[in-house]
Amino acid sequence: MAAELKFIGRITTPYHSVSECPNNIQPDNGPICEIILGDIYQQGLLGLNGGDHILILYWLEGANRDELLQGRNDETPTKGTFALRSPHRPNPIGAAVLPIEKIENGTVTVRGLDCLNNTPLLDIKPAIYRELSENK
Repeated sequence: MAAELKFIGRITTPYHSVSECPNNIQPDNGPICEIILGDIYQQGLLGLNGGDHILILYWLEGANRDELLQGRNDETPTKGTFALRSPHRPNPIGAAVLPIEKIENGTVTVRGLDCLNNTPLLDIKPAIYRELSENK
């Protein structure tokens, strides 16, 4: 089975090394980050507005794709890759749900992403929240 991904843009953040990145997104007080779409994808932003929450999918370059168990140090328990937001995973796709600060000239401004500067953008989707029914 083969798959092909197209990067649709890049993400700018203040982080230039993994050690600088926070361990999670910071939607309320994190730094301003820009999602810059390629020219041919900018029309895909039609219908999104400031204040809307979006799901941002991005490619975590340089990840170890064979690491299935991870531990930070001797004091933290080892966990499986799928229980963590670590970039080290079989398919290094990062995900964040954040509100849009503004959209201007093909650039979506958000606050608090947890990825490196110039990270490749895979996709943007509107975030959908649903309450779980108690009758399940």
